[in-house]
Amino acid sequence: MPLVLAMSPEVLPTLLDDAALERLARVAGFDPGLVVDDFADPAYAGALARAEVLFTCWGCPPLTAEALERMPGLRAVVHAAGSVKHHVTDACWERGLTVSTAASANAQPVAEYTLAAILFAGKRVLETAARYGRERALPDRARMFPRWGNHGLVVGVVGASRIGRRVIELLRPFDIEVLLYDPHVPVTEAVAMGVRPMGLDELVGAADVVSVHAPELPETRHMFDGPRLARMRDGATLINTARGSLVDTGALTAELASGRLHAVLDVTEPELPPADSPLYTLPNVLLTPHIAGSLGNELARMAHAAIEEVERYARGLPFQYGVRPEALARSA
Repeated sequence: MPLVLAMSPEVLPTLLDDAALERLARVAGFDPGLVVDDFADPAYAGALARAEVLFTCWGCPPLTAEALERMPGLRAVVHAAGSVKHHVTDACWERGLTVSTAASANAQPVAEYTLAAILFAGKRVLETAARYGRERALPDRARMFPRWGNHGLVVGVVGASRIGRRVIELLRPFDIEVLLYDPHVPVTEAVAMGVRPMGLDELVGAADVVSVHAPELPETRHMFDGPRLARMRDGATLINTARGSLVDTGALTAELASGRLHAVLDVTEPELPPADSPLYTLPNVLLTPHIAGSLGNELARMAHAAIEEVERYARGLPFQYGVRPEALARSA
C-alpha cells in the first residue's frame, strides 16, 4: 500500500521516532525521507501519483481539487493530529475519500492541562504564589480565601467536544459539580454523563470556573463578549484551551485588569498578544503559548493512534476515528 507523508518537514522527527517509522513500514510502503509540504512541487509528482494514503500532520497543504488531480489513486487521509479543517476541503468529500483524525489522542493532554487549571483555580494557586513571592510571608489563608477550595467547586464546561467530555470524565473523582452547555447534547445524554445541562448565560452566572471547549465557528465567535463576561461571578476563572476567537479579548482584558475575574488562557486572539498586552503581566492571569495540546513526548500518542488507523485500513476495516463531513461542520 503506497503511502506519502504530508506535513511540515520540521514536524516529522518529533512526530515519528524510529519505533513509529518501523511500525508504519510494516503496513505501508513509503519513503521516510520524502515529506511533502507543497503538492505542486514537481519533485513530489511521482510519489503523489502512486499514493493511496496520505499520512498528514501540522503543515499539510490544503487538499484542493487541483492538488487531488495529482493523486489519482488516493483513497484515504490519516491525520496524526487534531483538526482536519486546515487541509481537508470539500473536494475530498466529492472525491469520496475517507478521512481519519487523531483528535481523540490529542484531546488527552488538553484535558489534563484543563484539569490542572481547574484544580489550581479552585485553590487560588496563581494568586497565592504571586502574593507569597512579593511578601515573603505566610498569608492569612482564612482571610484571603474564605470560600475558595475544590470541595463543592462548581465548574461549567462549554462544549461537549472530545476534550470537553474527557474533562468531564477526569473531574468525576473530585467533589466538584459540573454544569454543561452544549445545544447539541440532549438532556438525557447530559444526565447520563453526570452533568447538569443549562443555558450558557445561566451556566456562566453559576460557575466558579468556566472552561471553554467549543469549536471555532461563525456562530461561536466572541461567544464570551462583554455582556456575557459580566454575568460571571466575582472571582470566577475563565479557562480557554479552545480557540482565541471564542472570547472577546478586549472585553476580557478589561475584566481581568479590574481584578474581578481570573483567567487561564492557552489561546488568544490574536494568537500572539501585542507586546504591551496586560495579559502578560496581570497577576490574575496565567498565559501560556498554545501548549495544552500534544507536544514533546505526547506527540507519540498521536502518531501511534494514526498508525493504528493505517493498520485498520490495510486490513480492510473502517477507521475507528473517521471524520464525517456533516460532523466537521460543527467541530473544531
